[in-house]
Amino acid sequence: MAANMYRVGDYVYFENSSSNPYLVRRIEELNKTANGNVEAKVVCLFRRRDISSSLNSLADSNAREFEEESKQPPMTEQQRHQLKHRELFLSRQFESLPATHIRGKCSVTLLNETDILGQYLEKEDCFFYSLVFDPVQKTLLADQGEIRVGCKYQAEIPERLAEGESDNRNQQKMEMKVWDPDNPLTDRQIDQFLVVARSPSTPHCPQFHAMDTLQRNGYDLARAMATLVAQGGS
Repeated sequence: MAANMYRVGDYVYFENSSSNPYLVRRIEELNKTANGNVEAKVVCLFRRRDISSSLNSLADSNAREFEEESKQPPMTEQQRHQLKHRELFLSRQFESLPATHIRGKCSVTLLNETDILGQYLEKEDCFFYSLVFDPVQKTLLADQGEIRVGCKYQAEIPERLAEGESDNRNQQKMEMKVWDPDNPLTDRQIDQFLVVARSPSTPHCPQFHAMDTLQRNGYDLARAMATLVAQGGS
């Protein structure tokens, strides 16, 4: 019974012809019509057979680039051919279809660089997409919702320095430290400083500026307050 329950957000198969592969669609709405039937408003996903040969060539180029950049395990030509049948192309096109034409659920995921392509061949009813097809303009573009993963997009965390080891990196290229949680002041002293920093003698002094001034003056309360007063009077 649970297998026949469909919800908004499900990826499902639709049958529109006994001679063609099932359509793959994502349910956006489920509505009951005036005659009591249920109609599904769906997002269209397309297969390679639905796009032109020139766009297929573009998809091939994108697949090769992904395989190289994500350092995929070696695959045979047969596996690459099988993967083409697991690749879909998302679109912004909607249509309404009778819910009685649904023939089951499937899984569709946005491809990212942590995926192993071969895993899609190990599961039934499992598809992926990375490109968006515009049926009107006949274009194929990268999905803007893609999360970029890898050394090209994230910072590499350096090894922790050993105790007593000096940091030889160019500090001018590093981020500036604006607060030291291990400073010598107590929470009460910091709170009192922030209260005084908002006094009439230091107008328009936001809290983050007061704390930055404290950091730049080595957590010397007298020096930091003198700096704020001088800035307020300038």
